[in-house]
Amino acid sequence: MMNSKETKAALAAAVRAARAAGTVMRKNLHVAKTVNLANAHDIKLELDVQCQKLIEGILHRAFPEISFLGEEGEPRAKSAAALRWVVDPIDGTVNYAHGIPHAAVSIALQERVECQVASGARKRPTHHASRITNYVTLVGVIYDPFQDELWTAMRGAPARLNGRVIQVSRTTDLGEAMVTMGFVKNRANLRAFVPYFMLLSRRVRKVRMFGSAALALAYVAMGRFDAYIERRLNLWDFAAGGLIIECAGGEFQCQPVPGYLKHRILASNGRLKPTLPPPT
Repeated sequence: MMNSKETKAALAAAVRAARAAGTVMRKNLHVAKTVNLANAHDIKLELDVQCQKLIEGILHRAFPEISFLGEEGEPRAKSAAALRWVVDPIDGTVNYAHGIPHAAVSIALQERVECQVASGARKRPTHHASRITNYVTLVGVIYDPFQDELWTAMRGAPARLNGRVIQVSRTTDLGEAMVTMGFVKNRANLRAFVPYFMLLSRRVRKVRMFGSAALALAYVAMGRFDAYIERRLNLWDFAAGGLIIECAGGEFQCQPVPGYLKHRILASNGRLKPTLPPPT
C-alpha cells in the first residue's frame, strides 16, 4: 500500500497530467481534427493518442515504476502490476470531434491487492469503486478543460471540485431524481436497454444523455445528477469517477460483463427510494 505522502504525490502528478492534456483539448476544440478510426457509433482521433502520450510522459517521469493502462493503443500495464495508472485521455471523443465542449480527461491510480479469508483461501472481492476485480483505486482525477472544473479524490479522504469538498445530492424520492445514462448501440445492448430506459424514464423526473461517462460520474459526485447508469462501460471510463463518487458519500457498483475490462455500472447518491432498478 502506498503511504500518504506517496499518494498525495501521485495525485499531484495526475492533476498535472490532466491539466496538460486539457490544455491541448481546449486549444484544438474548433480545429479540424485527424480521425484515426471511425465506425457507426464511435470516433478515434489523433488527438486521443497525442493526449495519452502527453499524460503517460508526465506520469512516467514522476513515477517510472508504475505501469500504464490507457484507452489508446495496446495495453502496456502488466497483468499483475503492483500499481497501474488507468487513463482515458479524452472521454467524450465524439462530442469533442463535433466541437461540443463536453469531454474530459480521466486518470486513476490503482493498486493490486490480495483478498484473503481466514483460512488463507482467496476470497472473491466485492465490486465497488475502490475495489475493481483485484485492484483498489487510490487516486481519481477528472478534468473538464472547457469549464475548468477539476474533480479529485484520494481513497479515505473527501472528494473535491477545484479544491472545495463536494457531496452527492440529498434527493430521496426516485420520482424527483435526475438520472443520466449511456449505452453501447449494438443490437444486443439496444434490445436489453431500451425497455429499461422506458421503465426508468417513467419513474424518475428526467433522464439525460451527454456522451461522457467521466463527467456523468463527476456530476453525480457533486449532486448535479442523482444517479448514472450504463450497461457496458470500459474500466478507464469509470476508474476515477467511481472513487470520486464514493469519496463524496455516494454509492458505486460495477459488475464485470463479457469483454475486455467491461463492466455494468450503477452509481447514485445512495438515498433514492424506491431503490433505483439496476440495469439488466
